Amino acid sequence: MENAGLYLLTSFIWGSTWLAIKYQLGVVAPEVSIVYRFALAAAILGAYVMLRRLPMRFSLREHGFIALQGAFLFSINYVLVYLSEQTLASGLVAVIFSTIILMNVLLGALLLGDPIRPQVLVGGVVGLAGLTLVFWPELAGLRLSGIGSLGLGLSLVGAVSASVGNIVSARNQRHGLPVVQTNALGMAYGALFTLGFALLRDAPLQFDPSPGYVISLFYLAIFGSVIAFGGYLTLLGRIGPDRSGYIAIVFPVVALTLSTLFEGLHWSLLSILGVLLVVVGNGLALSRRRQRAEAAAQ
Repeated sequence: MENAGLYLLTSFIWGSTWLAIKYQLGVVAPEVSIVYRFALAAAILGAYVMLRRLPMRFSLREHGFIALQGAFLFSINYVLVYLSEQTLASGLVAVIFSTIILMNVLLGALLLGDPIRPQVLVGGVVGLAGLTLVFWPELAGLRLSGIGSLGLGLSLVGAVSASVGNIVSARNQRHGLPVVQTNALGMAYGALFTLGFALLRDAPLQFDPSPGYVISLFYLAIFGSVIAFGGYLTLLGRIGPDRSGYIAIVFPVVALTLSTLFEGLHWSLLSILGVLLVVVGNGLALSRRRQRAEAAAQ
């Protein structure tokens, strides 16, 4: 039940961040907003660690792996996804990013020696097919020009980066590194990496004091980063990168549901069929009966 709660909480929060991100776009460069988001999240987690007096002493090697997690999970993938959305429809980016479930399966087997679970692969493919149907109106009219092809490549590399970050986090947890402290340090490292990227691009380090920007920034930092990543990475350590990766297929559907409530989005028959496939794929990937059968076989 606790795992189910983390799964639902993370899916809902990340689904809602799509609305919050809209208020981040405009005045402040996207990469600078990412710096603010993860710097604030790191500060909040750092304050929590100090209040709880949690241990923060790590070896240089451990800091290296925490920085690696920060670079791939809290910096590179966000920068690439933000850049890709400047040339591609958000639906296409969501579909491409959701391939993370398949990447987690393959990279987990390659780098961590995790078993490849056939039902997770099948569930992932079914879920991706469903998500493709949900976003089909955006995908059907796609015409990839030179800049569109660049956006496609950026979003794909962003998904790979997120998957590598997942695998590094799983590796860190298996070596005894706690989620809260590694997230606090990893987000700080991620903010620094993104700041370096922003400086290289000569992005102006300005701030938007409007209520919409400030409130959405705090929402993204507290809920979208501190709480959601804490829940997701805890879940990742418990059920593995492959199964937890299915959240990347679920939260775009949550985002569309919220868009229906707050923005008047209308669903087509194709979209409804796509959601049903996402649900079926979710059931396949997370089936407890199959988990018990695998455990008995091992």
